[in-house]
Amino acid sequence: MHQPASELPDPDPDPAVGAGVARYTLVGPCGRTFRDTVPGTLGGHRRGRLYGRLDCPSALRVIAQGGYVRDRVFFRDAPTAVAAGYRPCAVCLPREYRRWKSQQESPACRARWDKEGTT
Repeated sequence: MHQPASELPDPDPDPAVGAGVARYTLVGPCGRTFRDTVPGTLGGHRRGRLYGRLDCPSALRVIAQGGYVRDRVFFRDAPTAVAAGYRPCAVCLPREYRRWKSQQESPACRARWDKEGTT
């Protein structure tokens, strides 16, 4: 099975380095990266500004085709990803995506949708 980049050990580990050393690179709520001793629970795409589960079929398919990895980021949790300006993935987090999407629509658009039943 494919191991996410945030969970791979450093390529040249120092045998003198023990447990408790920050090995994982995560994105914090301000969008800045930091090193942590705990791997992220969610993955994301920096250019697409979206986040999702580490086992997202859409992300894994693109990774298997050789894409995405360069722009892959990791988060501790969903609130951190949202605070950093990322949106939920429509494939692996459909409920969260629908909630996010409904908040993006303008009140005029929602009113027209409710009235006409069209976009």
